Amino acid sequence: MTSPAEAGRAELRVYLLVRDLQPQFAAYLGTPTRARGYPPFAGQHALIVEVAPALAIERVTDLALRAEPAVEPGILFVERQFGVLEVHGRDLDDVRRAGQAILDGLGAGEKDQLRPRILFSDVIEDVTDAHAIIINRNRSGSMIVPGDTLGVTLVDVSMIGAAGRIYLSGPAAQVRRAQREIADVLIAVVGRDHEG
Repeated sequence: MTSPAEAGRAELRVYLLVRDLQPQFAAYLGTPTRARGYPPFAGQHALIVEVAPALAIERVTDLALRAEPAVEPGILFVERQFGVLEVHGRDLDDVRRAGQAILDGLGAGEKDQLRPRILFSDVIEDVTDAHAIIINRNRSGSMIVPGDTLGVTLVDVSMIGAAGRIYLSGPAAQVRRAQREIADVLIAVVGRDHEG
């Protein structure tokens, strides 16, 4: 089966509308290593789009910003295979209009994105001092404290590349609850299955 990218048009990989950004995720999106554009604020709404090939993200950006100038780009990342764009705004309808312009321009619908799948999930209780130090040196969010369980406080998110990652910390029961809720959210995403 020929993918859209192989057929000469961009392949929609991720189309994620995030309503009402929570403070920790908004702060993560606004860090200088992530948001090289306009940082979002808690309570705003965001749209994250990933396409292949990577350079097609420039067309996606153009489609969104021309259709809805009220949205602001926060993340524009072009890597080897994939391109990622995050736009946000105070008005959910503005963000939706920008998203619809992207979908129309790609000749795609939300259902054409890849359905996320969990490749690995783990809860590490009572993190050691050395483990906390090495995680904190690689983080983009809050620090993990020795003795915590990776869980409820957003420590780091990596949403660019072939596989995303999220690190959380906090009490073990809350970490396990967050783990279950993340799995439930991902299962509910409508999309196409990964090949292979």
